[in-house]
Amino acid sequence: MRRTLLSRAALAACPAVAVGLLLSAAPARADSPLPLTAVSDRETTARGGEFTLTLTLTNPYDTPIQFVYQSIQQTYGTSLEKGLKFTATACGNQTNGCSDNVHGGIARYDVPLAPGASSSFKVTYTIAPDSACGDATRIDFYSYLYYEYNGGEAKNSGIVDIPGTRVACA
Repeated sequence: MRRTLLSRAALAACPAVAVGLLLSAAPARADSPLPLTAVSDRETTARGGEFTLTLTLTNPYDTPIQFVYQSIQQTYGTSLEKGLKFTATACGNQTNGCSDNVHGGIARYDVPLAPGASSSFKVTYTIAPDSACGDATRIDFYSYLYYEYNGGEAKNSGIVDIPGTRVACA
């Protein structure tokens, strides 16, 4: 049985279509922009010093946010820095606490969070006096945030970059 020109073209196009679909796949995004802001109180911190991250969750909905899960992790680039030494030394009192291991622990906001209200979470990091340092040495974080609202019927989640600090030698 002879193949027609059309069937040959269709067979040849299948791998190209499959590759095109794979290459065009976008990473998962939040349903809507995450209502989280993250700031560091210092752009540069000397070895032996401290810097504080403040993360503020604002409820943009007309129903309360009743459940929040948030982890804070160092970025891959930070984890590759040889000799970089820092620890979480304090959690702010704007939340009902934070886990013992903030580097993957949970920031626990006071919930329910009323419509339009904000709640902040602070964590202070101390850089060891013998830590690696230099113009290109940075401590940066990212956060995975998941929250539920509308009586648990709606949810949103995603990853947020958190700027940290450059580690100065002096």
